[in-house]
Amino acid sequence: MISATDADWKRETPIPGRYEPGKKLLATIRHYQRLTTKSRLLSGMIRPIVLLQYRFWSAISGADIPLNSKIGGGLLIPHPNGIVMHPDAQIGPNCLIFQQVTIGVGTKPGLPIIEGHVDIGAGAKILGGVHIGAHARIGANAVVINDIPAHATAVGVPAVVR
Repeated sequence: MISATDADWKRETPIPGRYEPGKKLLATIRHYQRLTTKSRLLSGMIRPIVLLQYRFWSAISGADIPLNSKIGGGLLIPHPNGIVMHPDAQIGPNCLIFQQVTIGVGTKPGLPIIEGHVDIGAGAKILGGVHIGAHARIGANAVVINDIPAHATAVGVPAVVR
């Protein structure tokens, strides 16, 4: 069973010889976030280079994941094309996000909080101040505008628990 609390960092490690732009994008985001916690002269000189790498991998992958995103470790984005995340949305450890997913503002005040090991299907939209419980599954093209409990599967527009 995959943990919803302890990040499995091996999930983000690129496999040599494979084309994995999602993992390269995540690596540059993690590298930039580490550099911003340091105030040394060297990290200040390296940051612009990492920023260029981030912009490159964002363009290649077609994903809009801000540098200051709150993403837990072990995130998998096997097809990053079209993923859009609000920088203040919270993503727990060991989540799986497929292509064309939007995580951002909606009619409900606040931003999404997604706990650990949540699988989000292609084209899903998670909007507003919703809370997705650990080990939940969001179906493809679902529009989540209400809270989803842990271990539940949500499908449809608007998403309902099945």
